[in-house]
Amino acid sequence: MSPENRIAGPWRFRGKGEFRLNSHLRRAAALCAVSVLALAAAAQAAPTPAKPVNPPKPTPTTILTLNTGGQMPAEEAAVTIEHVDLKLKIIPERKAIEGDATLTLATKAALPRIVLDFDKNFTVSALIVDGKTLSASAWTNPEGRLTITPPAPIAAGAKTVVQIRYAGQPHEAEKAPWDGGFVWKTTPTGEPWIASAVQGDGCDLFWPCIDFPTGEPLLVDFYITVPAPLSAPAGGVLVDVQEKDGWRTFHWRQKQPDTYAIAVNVGPYDKLEASYKSRFGDSFPIEYWYLKSDDPAKAKALFAEFPTTLDFFEQMIGPYPFRSEKLGVVETPHLGMEHQTMNAYGNEYRKDVYGYDWLFQHELSHEWFGNQVTNVDWDDMWIHEGLGSYMQPLFSQWLHGDMEYMTRLNAQRVQSKNQFPIVSDKVMTEDQVYKPEGGPANDIYAKGSNVMHTLRATIGDEAFFKSVRTLVYGRPDPKPGNFAPRYATTKDFIKIVNDVTGKDYQWFFDAYFYQAKLPELRTARDGDDLVLSWKTPSGKAFPMPVEVKVGDKILTASMSDNTGRIKVGDTVPVIVDPASKILRRQPYLEEYAAWKKVTDDAAKAAEAKKAEAAKPAKKK
Repeated sequence: MSPENRIAGPWRFRGKGEFRLNSHLRRAAALCAVSVLALAAAAQAAPTPAKPVNPPKPTPTTILTLNTGGQMPAEEAAVTIEHVDLKLKIIPERKAIEGDATLTLATKAALPRIVLDFDKNFTVSALIVDGKTLSASAWTNPEGRLTITPPAPIAAGAKTVVQIRYAGQPHEAEKAPWDGGFVWKTTPTGEPWIASAVQGDGCDLFWPCIDFPTGEPLLVDFYITVPAPLSAPAGGVLVDVQEKDGWRTFHWRQKQPDTYAIAVNVGPYDKLEASYKSRFGDSFPIEYWYLKSDDPAKAKALFAEFPTTLDFFEQMIGPYPFRSEKLGVVETPHLGMEHQTMNAYGNEYRKDVYGYDWLFQHELSHEWFGNQVTNVDWDDMWIHEGLGSYMQPLFSQWLHGDMEYMTRLNAQRVQSKNQFPIVSDKVMTEDQVYKPEGGPANDIYAKGSNVMHTLRATIGDEAFFKSVRTLVYGRPDPKPGNFAPRYATTKDFIKIVNDVTGKDYQWFFDAYFYQAKLPELRTARDGDDLVLSWKTPSGKAFPMPVEVKVGDKILTASMSDNTGRIKVGDTVPVIVDPASKILRRQPYLEEYAAWKKVTDDAAKAAEAKKAEAAKPAKKK
């Protein structure tokens, strides 16, 4: 996922957590109207409507459904989703869907019941297990966790097939993509323009799934039926398109997508496509689906960035992970999201001062950091966003050199809050990670990127990029065909760094990941010597070497016991950390942040007062 607002600078973050917390409280208090649609018929292609049923009383989408991640139920941990056959019919005029989901589950342990995450506000017309239709008493879903009691317990090592036919209005996003749900809009020329963006709230908003990062299905056949002549681009390989009775059904097949990467996109699209010739000697398809009403020149200019950006990632990190399918991008009515092999793009072709479309580049970075390697728990979300955000300064350096690299890094550093640790070392929901009150929020982006810069400077380019490749691919020598999507944790990365360098860098990660405040470098003079000492909030050792420029020489204090001493005499200038390699506490940045908060709060208050004064006077 991308930061929200870059209008006034490259890293004006969205403040997502605060918004989402408030929206969840509003949802808990407010009732969402639920239109219950037709009973879905058996799925051959798209579900067809049956006689409408009386709608239930409207109920709010539950907090359980609006959360994603956290502590996984044992029943969900005990299964792997081997295959999903998902059929969705999109009905724009009703803001509704009809669904038929068939899940093939492989069990790792004996199961007396099957548990899936699914919004309770959908009307389930049929629930079938291994070909047997269950009575309504065989399943419950009071809060969004669908619990099914099969006719007999399922043995360990067995496979079972669960089919669920359902219909209803999916939760509508208030502020996509940061607030999850469906987006129902129209294009400038009046056609339906629809998208799902559910990373923040989970796959269970529109299909029955295991709503945890490790719930990825191994294979998905996704059938999307939309009014003709609209198109429905999605992840994976396009198997077929059928048109009948004014409806078009797109059949996509995708291998091991993130749960939130199974995404709906509907609109009147044109498509640009080409074959990308990789530095690894092979080729694979690249494509961009854009609105027919767009200026084709703008679409072509964005598409022209695809090969260069791909070459950067393939050189610096490794092979594009999903070359057996494609690299796809689709224009959406929200800013963007990393929907594996069909990334959402809604940046309106804006380029920033760095000469490329940052949104396209950021979402593409997630094909490596998020889709190829996926965090085991949301607590490890920096793997997606910290490394993904570091790719923007790194790309600027690759394109234009050190000035733009450091400029981007500094813009990120200024936005870091350092109020809560990037990693809490406990099971977290996505909402807990993103909310400012208790979670790292946008520090997983900005601070995470600067931590990667400091790690690179500390262990050197060769060890850094070898460590990152090993994290992403599970091996340091990735080539097309010798790796598969994988899961990883923060502890995995620490072990990789230690193995690659042959040293113990736990002290580094303790300081930057597991505590909130930054290490502080204190300086003092003792005669001709400059005395340096590290102080960490935890009091733990932090033997980070420090370079000092003394005149025209660069000297290094090893800081093996948190202290160092360098003879400087009367030489000038004396500059500590002249190349800005180390992320550390800088009081002047804290003073700036405090000043900015005061001025921003004053500006908001003035704007609110102005708006209040502009309201019509009440009649007495």
